[in-house]
Amino acid sequence: MDNLESHRHYQIVEKAILFINNNFDKQPTLLDIAASVHMSEHHLQRVFSQWAGISPKRFLQFITKQAALDALQSTKNLLEASHTIGLSGSGRLHDLLVTCEGMTPGEFKSGGEGVLIQYGICSTPFGEAVLGWTLRGICYLQFIHNTQQTVIDELYRQWPNANLTLNMEEAAKKGSDIFSPSLERGKIHLLLKGTNFQIKVWEALINTHSSQQLSYSQVSQLIDSPKASRAVGSALANNTIGYLIPCHRVIKNNGEMGNYRWGIERKTAMLAWEQALLEQNNKQIKT
Repeated sequence: MDNLESHRHYQIVEKAILFINNNFDKQPTLLDIAASVHMSEHHLQRVFSQWAGISPKRFLQFITKQAALDALQSTKNLLEASHTIGLSGSGRLHDLLVTCEGMTPGEFKSGGEGVLIQYGICSTPFGEAVLGWTLRGICYLQFIHNTQQTVIDELYRQWPNANLTLNMEEAAKKGSDIFSPSLERGKIHLLLKGTNFQIKVWEALINTHSSQQLSYSQVSQLIDSPKASRAVGSALANNTIGYLIPCHRVIKNNGEMGNYRWGIERKTAMLAWEQALLEQNNKQIKT
């Protein structure tokens, strides 16, 4: 299934997640969820299976509060076992390999003067996004939460003195590479534009893998700033490279999703999609 079809399916999944979140205390059945998106149970089952390779029932198991609490505990155990291990290791075997570098202070101050940025719209499993990149790496990936133009305008504000050029064909190709569900994941390099503290937070998240979720306090421990949970939250809110800097993996200590600049439904979908992808890849390895 290509990203365009996955994007269409995501629109249905997002509505289902919204219904689940709004009616969680009533423990809605699959029939209830299907009715909320005006589908039969069979049709909804097919959409979920094509979008994430899992059934709606399995998807629901991934997004429960208890699943989130279990993931936080797993991360806590790992941190306590050895700080030198970090959050990498065998669990990252099939993750997209993301590396990064920060802009120099001079480049930051100049607003990208002399930098050529190409950008375009790409389809993803979580809706359309505006993708921007330079010769040194991807510098922008924002999901379209309102209108395309709003997100494009923000790209221009972020890089006021750069030379920006539209390249829709290459954006579609790069988007396909980033969100490929294949076992053969690619390598992506990012160009980060932020303060030293923000980049430190983002780098810590880049080094996590898709089976992990962290609390704000756990992220602050990772960067050796245990009292900086609030500042960590601010750094996450200023992230303009969605998914690749996985701020969606940061949740509240009590297992609740917490805020996400591109919507709670999208954050929930990302976490479940990653878990489903990991589960599928592990099955393929064993066969």
